[in-house]
Amino acid sequence: MSRRNFLKLCGMAGLGFAAPIGWDFRSKLKANSPEDPGYGGPYYVVFNASGGWDTTYLMDPKGVEGVNRLYKTGEIVTVGNHRFAPNAKQVKQGISNEEFFKKYGSELRVLNGLDYSVNNHSPCERYMATGKLDSLAYPTFAALVAACKGGNLPIAFLTFGNYSATGNLVPMSRVPYLQSLNILSKADSVEGNLASPYHDAFAQDRIEKALEQQFQSRVSDQRLPRVERSQSMLYSAQVNSKALQRVIPYIPKEMAKERLAQQADIALAGFKAGVCVSANLSIGQFDSHVNNDPDQMKLIPEFLGGIQYLLKKAEELKIREKLVVIIQSEMGRTPNYNNSNGKDHWSIGSIMFLGQGIAGNRVIGATDEKLQLVPVNPKTLSLDKVKGIRVRPEHIHLALREHAGIQDHAFSKQFPLGIETKDPLQDFWK
Repeated sequence: MSRRNFLKLCGMAGLGFAAPIGWDFRSKLKANSPEDPGYGGPYYVVFNASGGWDTTYLMDPKGVEGVNRLYKTGEIVTVGNHRFAPNAKQVKQGISNEEFFKKYGSELRVLNGLDYSVNNHSPCERYMATGKLDSLAYPTFAALVAACKGGNLPIAFLTFGNYSATGNLVPMSRVPYLQSLNILSKADSVEGNLASPYHDAFAQDRIEKALEQQFQSRVSDQRLPRVERSQSMLYSAQVNSKALQRVIPYIPKEMAKERLAQQADIALAGFKAGVCVSANLSIGQFDSHVNNDPDQMKLIPEFLGGIQYLLKKAEELKIREKLVVIIQSEMGRTPNYNNSNGKDHWSIGSIMFLGQGIAGNRVIGATDEKLQLVPVNPKTLSLDKVKGIRVRPEHIHLALREHAGIQDHAFSKQFPLGIETKDPLQDFWK
């Protein structure tokens, strides 16, 4: 009965467990013991500044009157190859641009002048997440890489919001709170109390063997797809609840106060336990149509603080060097203010990266003083107004697939980006 209760516990804890259509459980499932180290990395984290960040107040500064009201050209800060807006005087909580780039600039790779092509939230979120603007079927990069590298894991793809389509390649897992993770990791105990297991060790072992034999005996039976899938999900619950026990030592005793920190703690516990490949982290309210400056100055430091929290905690867990971090938003803000002191949607923006295999202290691309992008030569990555291209999300996603080594995987080929042989960005991570 304890195994059968696992699916019910998923719902109680807030874990969204979705079995993709056509998912082949028979070839994917394997019984993992708590001692099994599981997936060993790399671990992929996508940070989403949902709503559209103002890049002129972060990595693409414009000290031009009318574009921003908080600093002038002579106040723009430079650290290494990075130029960024000064905001230390405005920061009340979180960390400033100055602190962030001083600590991580040597690891950070920035692309300015990313062409989103449209400026509506839903298509832009989908485009940035999947690299495909005109299809609802494509998976996010986080889901795709999870499917390719660890589709059999219990929570291979974690998401905390924003666009999270899976392409029916991997289950989408939502674990909103530490208590949710605590309950899931202790599914074999009454109300998550390890001192009160549903069965003693001897009985538990007999149940394990009986369920496995029952599943194996039914594998060859011809059954309706829905029946087979439901039986497979039950068996999946059995083996996954066993694997999730590895998370227990890495669950923090106290919940962090900050939004991104709470999400990061759950993702890092999954990474360290070897039951998770990727996580989609997100905070919203960046859509600053009214009072752009105070809103962005509140949210950008919080956002950067969340990234710093993840990196520090990962270092404590000794998995920092295995992280691949993508930092993005679905759009930018206009280079001018509206009548409400806000900024509206802008189809040009920026994206940042750091982590394993990514050379830092590098800035690719640019925008002019009016926030119009400057084309980039795809072979040299230098600015080239004559022979350059407009870098779009599909270029970034192909580069990410190449970095992860999944560009030739059957799942990736199932969702082509259309630029594999035409103007790919060469040596993007060097």
